[in-house]
Amino acid sequence: MTAPLRRVFVRPPGTDLSRWRDYGWRAEPDAGAIAAEHEAFRAVLEGAGAEVVVGAAAPDNPDAIYVFDPVLVTDAGAILLRPGKELRCDEVEAIGDDLRLHGVPVAAELTPPALAEGGDTLWLDDRTLVIGLGYRTNAAGAEQLAVALPDVDVVTVDLPHHHGRSEVLHLLSLISPLDEDLAVVYLPLMPVRLVQLLQELEMRTVEVPDEEFDSMGCNVLALGPRRALALDGNPETRKRMEAEGVEVRVYSGDELSRKGDGGPTCLTRPLERG
Repeated sequence: MTAPLRRVFVRPPGTDLSRWRDYGWRAEPDAGAIAAEHEAFRAVLEGAGAEVVVGAAAPDNPDAIYVFDPVLVTDAGAILLRPGKELRCDEVEAIGDDLRLHGVPVAAELTPPALAEGGDTLWLDDRTLVIGLGYRTNAAGAEQLAVALPDVDVVTVDLPHHHGRSEVLHLLSLISPLDEDLAVVYLPLMPVRLVQLLQELEMRTVEVPDEEFDSMGCNVLALGPRRALALDGNPETRKRMEAEGVEVRVYSGDELSRKGDGGPTCLTRPLERG
């Protein structure tokens, strides 16, 4: 998750954002402003050296911009997931079609009763996948992913209840890798087993302060080892990352990220790193 980002999939927002309440957004996004922010976000990715693959906009689903959740991309191809957020289930077929169109084969697809969202998956290395079990990802989802990835050590951890079903708390809300030996974390809500794993691997951590957790200080996209893209507006977290030798780029996401609770990791699905 921290090798140089070479190719990445994104989906721009549609023009009909009227169902924002249905999808649990905090406020109504402005169609013009969110489109402009997404265009600027893509430019940052391109400026960092990544080829940006742009999918078709979803007509009336504001969550569809958060392309990390419906699919897991592996060396063998894409694994289509089953989102625990029911309104997002239609995104799976659409993203599968988009990826096939751009040369990414579909290697597997989860089936009921499995539930899994990309935000609950964390690669600690190329052979260790940590899966957070919570309101959006269940044990059946983890079991099917283990079958689909026979050469991978799948480790499950339990996610905290926090604010409950109404406000999703993905595993990647709590941790973002910055390098093979470094991650940014929000320690108070981290699963104990995951903290122990990081200690066993001798990984250093950058701790997000309490006042920057809700503003997605922990949601950071690695553009490469110790090269990160973060949502603007979390100065203390940025300062702490930079103290660890991380080059931090920021983007403006008042419409794109803050209103829908989706940071740079959520907005991207890396297709090729290395």
